[in-house]
Amino acid sequence: MPIDSQALRATMRQWVTGVTVVTTAFEGIRVGITVSSFTSVSLEPPTVLVCLNKGAFAHDFVKRAGVFGVSLLSSTQAALSQRFAGLDPSVTGDRFEGVLYSTAETGAPLLEGAVGLLDCVVRAAHDANTHTIYIGEVVYAQAFPERVPLIYYNRQYHNLVPQS
Repeated sequence: MPIDSQALRATMRQWVTGVTVVTTAFEGIRVGITVSSFTSVSLEPPTVLVCLNKGAFAHDFVKRAGVFGVSLLSSTQAALSQRFAGLDPSVTGDRFEGVLYSTAETGAPLLEGAVGLLDCVVRAAHDANTHTIYIGEVVYAQAFPERVPLIYYNRQYHNLVPQS
């Protein structure tokens, strides 16, 4: 017997995640979206997956570009998470305006200040009802272990506190 989507949503709020911004560029247009559905898949070859809502503006750009970047946000980047989630009412146009970024291999924007950066080529796309699961082969990776990750739990950002 299927459950209702609100029950799933309430349960998934209990799962702690990091926060990423998935980006791409296609025909001179940069797009990005805040995503928590992200994970590594394999080390050989190095692959990750992201789940993008089919209704999201960035979805079709990733499909057409065939590449995406993943910026693992740091604890100082909650405002960027809100911005790329479309939740900052002061941002009415280009979400990249005034945002520092670089590119690596594919041309997908990678946000400065993140704890980790991944540049990926789409190797597979799987239909998952309202979403597409994009599997990307990682062609560039850089970690910044001195930075602290942005943590999301129960609809709020939190700080990571090591246990002794």
